[in-house]
Amino acid sequence: MTEQINKLKKSIEPLRQEIISHKVYGAIKDIDDLKIFMQYHVYAVWDFMSLLKTLQSNLTCVAVPWFPKGSPDTRYLINEIVVGEEADVDLNGIRKSHFELYLDAMHQCGADTSKIETFIEIVKKTDNFAAAFTASNTPCEAKEFVNFTFKIIQSNKDYLQAAIFSFGREDLIPGMFVSIVNDIYKNFPNNISIFKYYLERHIEVDGGHHSHLALQMTENLCGASEQFWHESQKATIESLQKRINLWDGAYKEIIKRKS
Repeated sequence: MTEQINKLKKSIEPLRQEIISHKVYGAIKDIDDLKIFMQYHVYAVWDFMSLLKTLQSNLTCVAVPWFPKGSPDTRYLINEIVVGEEADVDLNGIRKSHFELYLDAMHQCGADTSKIETFIEIVKKTDNFAAAFTASNTPCEAKEFVNFTFKIIQSNKDYLQAAIFSFGREDLIPGMFVSIVNDIYKNFPNNISIFKYYLERHIEVDGGHHSHLALQMTENLCGASEQFWHESQKATIESLQKRINLWDGAYKEIIKRKS
């Protein structure tokens, strides 16, 4: 790992720890609490895919006629990640994106998917995010999270997109949460087997192999530019704060349910 990567990692470590030890995990005591968490988290799963495809579009040639674009090494890195995220396998070996797998998990456990599905349907038809947020009654923390991601997407700065992809999304699921899900699974194996599988795949694929590829991609794109590294650090810090706010929203709704 290069000095610049280590420097960025060090600067965001307090925020990473805040996410990993967030109180939302301890608040999840049963399957109904988990449903609420998933109804917030699903927005992050969806816009992650949009960030991923933006990087593929920016770093490779997706137009016809085809021409070589960018660095072959960077092309390889992003295409390798896309395959795993957009066409992984579910419990039955059927090809699915991680977002589709997450929706399956929500349906299985009875979590409400109407908000995210309404939001996506309106965006697909109109490309009007504001109208989609309003019509779907998207939680404000999820709205702010998605809006920040798309601000970075619309910046057209691939090094910023790579940075929040690498540092703001990967390796943020703590062992504590996995233990909680495993405990719930013991009592409700037929309700959260897909979500348990999703977490296991996330840790195995996203947090391991893909994390290393994403870091290399970020390093390639920032290169020797101090300005690029500075901007990437700032964007990553903001993305982690948006994640904390998203978890805060889920926590407040879980606690409200119990009161």
